[in-house]
Amino acid sequence: MTTRRSFLSGAATLIGAGVVSKAGAATLPEAPVQSSAATQPPLAPPNGRPYNPVVTLNGWTLPWRMKEGVKEFHLVAEPVVREIAPGMTANLWGYNGQSPGPTIEVVEGDRVRIFVTNKLPEHTSVHWHGQRLPNGMDGVTGLTQPGIPPGKTFVYEFVARHAGTFMYHPHADEMAQMAMGMMGFWVTHPKDPQQHAVDRDFVFLLNAYDIDPGSYTPKVNTMTDFNLWTFNSRAFPGIDPMVVRKDDRVRIRVGNLTMTNHPIHLHGHTFEVTGTDGGWVRPSARWPEVTTDIAVGQMRAVEFIADAPGDWAFHCHKSHHTMNAMGHAVPTMIGVDHSGVAEKINNLVPGYMVMGDKGGAMGGMQMPLPENTLPMMTGAGPFGSLDMGGMFTVVKVREGLARNDYKDPGWYRHPAGTVAHEWSGELPPAPRAAGAPPSSPAQAMDVKRDGDMHHHH
Repeated sequence: MTTRRSFLSGAATLIGAGVVSKAGAATLPEAPVQSSAATQPPLAPPNGRPYNPVVTLNGWTLPWRMKEGVKEFHLVAEPVVREIAPGMTANLWGYNGQSPGPTIEVVEGDRVRIFVTNKLPEHTSVHWHGQRLPNGMDGVTGLTQPGIPPGKTFVYEFVARHAGTFMYHPHADEMAQMAMGMMGFWVTHPKDPQQHAVDRDFVFLLNAYDIDPGSYTPKVNTMTDFNLWTFNSRAFPGIDPMVVRKDDRVRIRVGNLTMTNHPIHLHGHTFEVTGTDGGWVRPSARWPEVTTDIAVGQMRAVEFIADAPGDWAFHCHKSHHTMNAMGHAVPTMIGVDHSGVAEKINNLVPGYMVMGDKGGAMGGMQMPLPENTLPMMTGAGPFGSLDMGGMFTVVKVREGLARNDYKDPGWYRHPAGTVAHEWSGELPPAPRAAGAPPSSPAQAMDVKRDGDMHHHH
């Protein structure tokens, strides 16, 4: 089995002889590394033109250096170990210690220089998805550039011409490299910080993996049957909440680099789609929504006024995308009494549990799991099990937060009388058609088949 140690040390041995020399490295900007899977605070720009920074959900923003008026970044493509959720890690490929890689933030009109060092066991490149740039900087291996060999560093340089939200990913052995988690976000802020300004601005990518229970490395040739659906390579309950002040104007930018579409749904509020990876949507072209479908290779920015306090679900509306470690061939056992069979199986397999006869919920019970595997539906809320996994998190709207306070405020305290509860009063009689005779508790119905006609008595 490939462990964290062998996964990382094997890659280091492979590329060790080809790493850039010390003399060459001295001319490169620093390549910061982030190992924490927690959401990092927004990076206030230390130099260059001002902008309103974004918050990368369960991620971070890549620092830069200014050199003769150019913003210089250093990305390192390398094997990484990512915690998908507490109790499960994955051997992925990413950038600067994480998958997805760090968000790159610049300002419209900035000249940008990105050094890319390859510490993977094969060649790679970086395509700047949605950017308008010189053809030779587009990052398509074999078409606009040679691949970056293992141990080598290439440099990309262009002007960030248009404000908007973009992505970056390889255009080299994409089936393997993107399936292994190589991707990141890019935000070009407008020259005027007041243009398109919001109070809180979140970004994250949608990713999917196929990792067998008990294993650590994705199966890169999977096309449809993924079993882990994630926000920024995190599955619920490992996805941080998005914390906002009541009445904040909130933007959430979501990019999709999976192999299927995702209808992203917000509870308790109405939003408008205000941006795509092609640019900002004119106000006259927007309409109210609570769900927006994000196709493969697309980005959608939604905005809303957080005017309703509470803990509001935010998730993909494909039900199997809010589950973890799914089995696609599991039969439906609802209504099947297999307690007698279970008793016999228990004699052979102690600890065997009956599953699925009353539905999929486990009611808080946990089955023994293989190593490095997440339960299908998990997470605990203030009222019990949440029965969720995968692409699910919570927007926590609170009064009285400081402007840049993103700390988890805990669960919402509902005002008295505002929580659904069991009815303890008398139930009304069952409705029936006028003149119908009273029905008996157990009224039989015979069905007689006569050709293609059915007669009910």
